[in-house]
Amino acid sequence: MTGARRDGAMLKKDGGGQYSKGSRIVASVVAGVIAGFIFAFFYPYGFFVPSLPVNHVISETNSQVIFSSCESSERVNILKAEFVSASERNAELRKQVRRLKEKLRLAEQGKDSAQKRVLVLGEQHKAGPFGTVKGLQTNPTVVPDESVNPTLAKILDQVAVNRELIVALANSNVKEELEIWFTSIKRVGIPNYIVVALDDEIASFCQSNDVPVYNRDNSKGDEDKGIESIAKTGGNHAVSGLKFRFLREFLQLGYSVLLSDVDIVYLQNPFEYLYRDSDVESMTDGHNNLTAYGYNDVFDEPKMGWARYAHTMRMWVYNSGCFYLRPTIPSIELLDRVTARLAHENAWDQAVFNEELFFPSHPGYDGLHASKRTMDYFLFMNSKVLFKTVRKDSKLSQIKPVIVHVNYHPDKLVRMKAVVDYYVNGKQDALTPFPDGSE
Repeated sequence: MTGARRDGAMLKKDGGGQYSKGSRIVASVVAGVIAGFIFAFFYPYGFFVPSLPVNHVISETNSQVIFSSCESSERVNILKAEFVSASERNAELRKQVRRLKEKLRLAEQGKDSAQKRVLVLGEQHKAGPFGTVKGLQTNPTVVPDESVNPTLAKILDQVAVNRELIVALANSNVKEELEIWFTSIKRVGIPNYIVVALDDEIASFCQSNDVPVYNRDNSKGDEDKGIESIAKTGGNHAVSGLKFRFLREFLQLGYSVLLSDVDIVYLQNPFEYLYRDSDVESMTDGHNNLTAYGYNDVFDEPKMGWARYAHTMRMWVYNSGCFYLRPTIPSIELLDRVTARLAHENAWDQAVFNEELFFPSHPGYDGLHASKRTMDYFLFMNSKVLFKTVRKDSKLSQIKPVIVHVNYHPDKLVRMKAVVDYYVNGKQDALTPFPDGSE
């Protein structure tokens, strides 16, 4: 009985074990099916997804096979069209490159100026304490361009000192004044000066007196053929108008120029008294502090009643017979403006010179943005200051000017000789016989 119960128990146990094993298999199958559904739902193309379904690839391959010949022909035509278009674009680009090169060549002389302006203006600055801020005044110089006039470039390389020199224009009409002019320069010991000879006689005269000279070819590059006759036979005012055209080459070559009329007597070296902080540094026609450096002039119009007084700013003009130009863009622009106006207007060069320097921008006109400095009128002295004031004042007569410009008087030669006698030869009464003005 005991053995039978043991066998039955064992059978029951085995039966239960088999039943449990089958259940597990069914559960596994169900779990696998569910997992398959989940996998199929989230990964319909498997873990490694192709770029296109197989049927699509097959379809595309079939299309390529069918249309391969047509597509090759169309592709060739497309490539040809693209090539033609690219060639046209390249031709246009080459034209643009040529235009840009030309603009670059024209702008080359202003490159140094632009670069320095970028350095100065590119970085923003805070304003300093009250009374310490100061705007830009000294413009950078242009890049020297010797191709403008190689002959003149070689001469200036030998004559100039620190790339600056005195320049005077002369023809045979001012031969005697010219002799006093260069004799006074030699006496002072100024080495850097040159005469632009406007005719062969003056060129020979300078060479025979060991004076640096440049015999300009008046026909070179001058559209106005009348310039040659003006240069050879013109009077003071006519010749004076030519200097603005001729000076441009000096500045383009990178030289600072102290333009000098020949009715000037040199008593000291002017280069020791220049500030060189402006584009234009000029002597004045003024004869005292107010007229030379400017003043507030009140205009009275009684019929305006309460507003009868109008304040105006006045200053006597710069003298166009003695001024110092630095080789900057504004200086060259000034020369161009004056030259252009004198070519089309019957005007006095000194008036035009000052109008272009001082007239501000206004509707219809862009003013010149050039920095200016007025020279000390007791050092760079005009003949009105000398004959009207200085010679009559015991203290002022002790001042030794740098130059005396006989610009206010037509009897230039005799007054120039008197200036030499007074300041060089020590003749105290040399200036006495002359009236203040002209007779």
